[in-house]
Amino acid sequence: MQLPDLNTVWFILVGVLFTGYAILDGFDLGVGILHLFVKNDHDRRILLNSIGPVWDGNEVWLVTGGGALFAAFPGAYATVFSGFYNAFMLLLVALIFRAVAIEFRSKETGKTWRQAWDIAFSLGSFLAALLIGVAMGNITRGIPLNAEGDYVGTFIGLLNPYSLLLGLTVVALFAMHGAIYLVLKTEGALQAEIRSWVPWLIGAFLVLFILFNLDTFFECPNLLGVMRNRPYGFAVLILNIIVALSIPGIIRAGYEMGAFLASCLTMVLLMAVLGISYFPNLVISHPDPANSLTIYNVASSQKTLANMLVIAVIGVPIVLAYTASIYWIFRGKTKIGHVGY
Repeated sequence: MQLPDLNTVWFILVGVLFTGYAILDGFDLGVGILHLFVKNDHDRRILLNSIGPVWDGNEVWLVTGGGALFAAFPGAYATVFSGFYNAFMLLLVALIFRAVAIEFRSKETGKTWRQAWDIAFSLGSFLAALLIGVAMGNITRGIPLNAEGDYVGTFIGLLNPYSLLLGLTVVALFAMHGAIYLVLKTEGALQAEIRSWVPWLIGAFLVLFILFNLDTFFECPNLLGVMRNRPYGFAVLILNIIVALSIPGIIRAGYEMGAFLASCLTMVLLMAVLGISYFPNLVISHPDPANSLTIYNVASSQKTLANMLVIAVIGVPIVLAYTASIYWIFRGKTKIGHVGY
């Protein structure tokens, strides 16, 4: 059996890191999106405390994924981060306001103070999820690149209907993921209320997801051709939908952790479909595919990839162990005590 080359290994590793970010920060962004739907101040504090010990650590995965992309494929990193500069600045603003809202909300007890930060928290979460989806939509559809691999489009051009549709799909996905996480972390009347949201959120996600895939047939015929040559990609896509549809039944059966793991698997399968359809591309040039960036024409040297792989083999298990320990320490239902938000 032929082993994958270092370029392919790093394509998979970068994908794993961004998938980890989508799973971990996805549910706490989802909690933020749903935050304003809970009217009681005590219940809103429950929502904040459910993600309190982990939300900042979850965002480290985004930094790690960006660092891995820079180390392994610097040409793609330069194109994406310069071309999407304004969008990423907006994303950072959303994440910063969200973080400040979490920390500042409970510094005062005034109703107006807390409501203002609640709005900042929820809007920051919504905008961050939307922009992540818009960025992924543009990567999937392709962006205008010149022969040197530089982005030659505009910020407004990134806000095309196809990418905005994926942005809304990601918002629905994260809201669904966050609601399932909250079912796991809450109890009583609050849990019952959130539990009733889950089927609707799954339905909204699946409708948007199916519409996005239908639109992909028209917007990205090149990806459809790739998937025809890789039929296992369609199998993963179908499995993805089946897993998402199984979540309400798992919740009704009382397997809250099982439902959350199924939600995580849904996101893993989504990223797998993207990877299968996209490989070996990193950034597709649209409308001129000849200018596309691949894992071979923008990669670091083989020596760099090999040395970085040694560092990753040492570092990634440490990150995983740390993440697992934090979630184990703060397992169980969330309660309001003398320490918290």
